[in-house]
Amino acid sequence: MKLYSALILSAICFFACKPAGSKKLSRVEKRDEILKNIVPPKISANILPITDFGGKGDSITDNKPAFDKALKACKDKKGGKIVVPSGIYLLNGPIHLVENTCIELEKGAKLVFSTNPMHYLPLVPTSWEGTFVYNYSPLIYAYQVKNVAIIGEGTIDGNGKEGFSKWYDLQKPAQQLSRKMNHEDIPVKQRLFGEGHYLRPQLIQFFECKNILIEGVTLSNSPFWTVHFLRSENITARKVKFNAFNKNNDGFDPEYSKNILIEDIDFNNADDNVAIKAGRDHEGRKTAVSSENIIIRNCRFKGLHGVVIGSEMSAGVQNVFVENCGYGGYCKRGIYLKSNADRGGFIRDIYINNVEFGDVEDGVFITSSYHNEGKGFETDIRDVFIENLKFKSASHAGLVIQGYPNKKVSNIHFSNVKIDSCTNGISFTNAEQIVFNNVIIGKEVTTPSSVK
Repeated sequence: MKLYSALILSAICFFACKPAGSKKLSRVEKRDEILKNIVPPKISANILPITDFGGKGDSITDNKPAFDKALKACKDKKGGKIVVPSGIYLLNGPIHLVENTCIELEKGAKLVFSTNPMHYLPLVPTSWEGTFVYNYSPLIYAYQVKNVAIIGEGTIDGNGKEGFSKWYDLQKPAQQLSRKMNHEDIPVKQRLFGEGHYLRPQLIQFFECKNILIEGVTLSNSPFWTVHFLRSENITARKVKFNAFNKNNDGFDPEYSKNILIEDIDFNNADDNVAIKAGRDHEGRKTAVSSENIIIRNCRFKGLHGVVIGSEMSAGVQNVFVENCGYGGYCKRGIYLKSNADRGGFIRDIYINNVEFGDVEDGVFITSSYHNEGKGFETDIRDVFIENLKFKSASHAGLVIQGYPNKKVSNIHFSNVKIDSCTNGISFTNAEQIVFNNVIIGKEVTTPSSVK
């Protein structure tokens, strides 16, 4: 009897004393836990008008020296807010942000960057399509700094159409060389690009930074990706407007980054609106820093694709929340998860809720065989939860899943999904544990017709 009582007591203790953390959190609880860790940086009270450092918004004067002086003053004062009044400010070279610095572009202010590639030397550590390299400096560049912000109602014009964008047709040899260096594990310090290699720089890049805010500004005419968050964390991006129509003009590219809030954005760019990445192939798997804890909400999508994960995602992507978003125009694809058998890694714990698109080519496209490339490193794609998703039409396909026989895409949930008009409703291959709840593709079928 004593033994029986002891067993009962042990069982009670086991269930009653289970740690609270063992309870599986709901989508909302997981999201809210992430939001607690995303706090915008405090803006310095030291106001530094760019005009005090010789800045002139006359569209003629080179304002690079003025920004360099203002940034040195920020460093000396251990923080500052550089205020740029209305006007057109030419810069013959990049802005390199320092810690505890904010640039505020007042309404009517526009930064226009030089088209001369020599102005973006010497080479800086950066990344290009998922591979670490030394290359031309991004036009606005923050490296290993904390508490940086770009705010205001002004515009940052990368002048890409007249400059770096013309390199797109020349980049292939350097692009292939960077990938070869990646696969062969060549030391990063030996990966020297720049002059003669035609790899375009990003408009804005934060590399190994913490506590970032980008708010209110309009971003246009980028040479390459528009905003690249690289190995960075605690990031807030809100109320930004995109007008970027050159080749590869992605909106936001978080890579190896975490704790990110992207909200109330008006996208209008020629490539992916948000493309979540985590390194390419061997280097990504070796780096093993997943992109995670990313919240995208209350945005208006317009461009090539709405939300993309991949294809450079070899270190893995997890805990992504897309919610309460609409559209400002056409997107080729709404939700696009893409990888191939060179990548490896994983895509998991993805939550799409209350999102609406208009006319698209494909609604939801999940593929492990992007471009049908690669072998030996199939990606594990699982645990994707799509709820309250609507499309007006899908001219090609509504819902597509493509896995591998030895690595099937699994545990994908579709709930309250509606596509009003669709050419091909469903195309699933090498997929398992697919759950449907209230899915309507085409016209809803109601009462069955009676026999006549």
